[in-house]
Amino acid sequence: MLKKRDLHEVPQLFELMNHPEVFPYVRHKAHSTDELYFLTKQTMEQEEAGALLSRTILDEYQQPIGTINLFDINENKGFLATWIGHPFFGKGYNRMAKEQFLEEVFTVHAMEAVFIKIRKTNERSMRAALKLPYLQSGQSDYPDVFQAINANSEEPVYDLFAITPANYFLHRKPVGITEGEAVV
Repeated sequence: MLKKRDLHEVPQLFELMNHPEVFPYVRHKAHSTDELYFLTKQTMEQEEAGALLSRTILDEYQQPIGTINLFDINENKGFLATWIGHPFFGKGYNRMAKEQFLEEVFTVHAMEAVFIKIRKTNERSMRAALKLPYLQSGQSDYPDVFQAINANSEEPVYDLFAITPANYFLHRKPVGITEGEAVV
């Protein structure tokens, strides 16, 4: 479902990224495949340097359908950014990708919090985020972060959410356990 970024996937991701329902919400926008090659190479180098984490989201046929990233890592906290191509909206890929990525972020990389900032006008992302049982509002717990993401506007443009390892693992269903089974 997730794999490290690679330059071979750029043409497919570029086509998916440029859909009008996707492009406005992509953090690092590319206006050409050459630009996306450059951005992907830069992302891979930044990951090597420990500045971010980035994975390609794959469908069941191992084809790239989007990306998931942890940006602006500072003091074991960072910002999550995900985009998925329009043909894959509403099929559960977003949640599966987030859960696989969060598992890695918390167990392998020992992150203390993952922030999600969502533009108040991005209804699709807001609906998807609010379905995550381990997501909590970040405005009161991280007021400095909330102020920083909205510093350039009179009224808040973004809502802030946070995922902590404790909350994630408390709400995550153990692998192999189906609905109604008890854990002994």
